[in-house]
Amino acid sequence: MTPELDALTPELDSLVADANGTISIWAGPVGGPPAYARDADATHYAASTMKAAVLVALYRLAEAGELSLDDEIEIRNEFPSVWPGAGDFSIDVTDDNDDEVTDRLGQRTTLGWLAERMIVRSSNLATNLVISRVGVAPVAEVWRSVGARHSVTGRGIEDAAARAEGVTNLVTAADLAALFSAIADGTAASADSCTAMLRILQAQEYREDLPAGLPPGTPVAAKNGWVTGVRHGAGVVLPAGEPPFTLVVCTTTLLGEAEGAALVARIATAAWRDRKAFT
Repeated sequence: MTPELDALTPELDSLVADANGTISIWAGPVGGPPAYARDADATHYAASTMKAAVLVALYRLAEAGELSLDDEIEIRNEFPSVWPGAGDFSIDVTDDNDDEVTDRLGQRTTLGWLAERMIVRSSNLATNLVISRVGVAPVAEVWRSVGARHSVTGRGIEDAAARAEGVTNLVTAADLAALFSAIADGTAASADSCTAMLRILQAQEYREDLPAGLPPGTPVAAKNGWVTGVRHGAGVVLPAGEPPFTLVVCTTTLLGEAEGAALVARIATAAWRDRKAFT
């Protein structure tokens, strides 16, 4: 039984009806099965949650010796579209979340540093630079290997030519739960790589959604994502002296940015109160 989450269900149903949207939740022990699930297989535009799969792909390629986290690349704002013949595209760097990256345009830095900025500050520029080195095929393999059924990372951010042809990035709450559980239990990559990735995810600086619903100071390895009408939070909560649990909330609604973040935080609060049911 999950009394707090169950009690939220009628309110969420009403919100979805009013907003003509979808609210998906997956909450349960690392590795599953869920103790509570709501529309967990519904697809949502991924926003920045897909960056967690890119992170895993990068670490796997480093383990395979195909690249090194210490490899240096130039910070540039020019990326090849995944759509054949479309040429290169750029992003709006004035809308990036991380001045630490955009201020270094034209300079060289390591893949490892870019991967951290991709997560902790959700830099789109850093993300596209990592994808340009990793490729989308290894990211697709990450999703497949953790058992994801519907999630797709088809293109980089602001690849307008590919987007116009229907190439997109999608996630489900269940697939994100599988990905984060695999990182937490050390099966997404090597044990050392998973430990390193958890450390990066715990350093997430945007904490107004899922982390905000947890007691202050509660460790959580998380990645969120947001665009107009979309607010997601996915992570593994790591309570001191208690088993960890996986929590994913994906929302596609008419709510504003602050309201969407508050909704995810409220669901996280209910999940925290129900955590004894997750073990």
